[in-house]
Amino acid sequence: MMFKVLQTGSLVAAVVTTGLMAGLFAAFSYAVMPGLAKVGDRAFIDAMQRINVAIVNGWFMVSFMGALAFAGLAAALHWKADDRSVLPWIVAGFVLYLVMFIITVAINVPMNDKLMAAGDPAKITDLAAVRTEFEARWVTWNIVRALTSTAALGCLAWALVLHGRVTGKG
Repeated sequence: MMFKVLQTGSLVAAVVTTGLMAGLFAAFSYAVMPGLAKVGDRAFIDAMQRINVAIVNGWFMVSFMGALAFAGLAAALHWKADDRSVLPWIVAGFVLYLVMFIITVAINVPMNDKLMAAGDPAKITDLAAVRTEFEARWVTWNIVRALTSTAALGCLAWALVLHGRVTGKG
């Protein structure tokens, strides 16, 4: 009984945290970045620098790291289950989320760091060049993050549905 509670709990936590991350990246794709696209270079750089500082907080980190940890735990717990029909969906969700995680760490975070290193927007001599180097590439990779994390969410949500069906039989 406790084992099934752990399986269910880890899978629910994976779905919730993955959903929070998918929503964040999607919101940046369809609202934040299109809105910022309409402001001047100084305002764009200033806003993105401020967002990059504000986003590194406990709520973000729990979701960002938690989704990977909870999906991994759910996979491990379902690996040992009598009925492993849910496992492929959990593994697919984990892998898709891992792809998003790697993109974030390898591409978006270094770009954010470089934007931060450009310094105070009031003192940057070529604001347009800094923005041009950052914006299009960051937006493109954020869309990839939105798609992969949303696909991960879909896989994990389907795994939860299947888990419910399997658990309901026993």
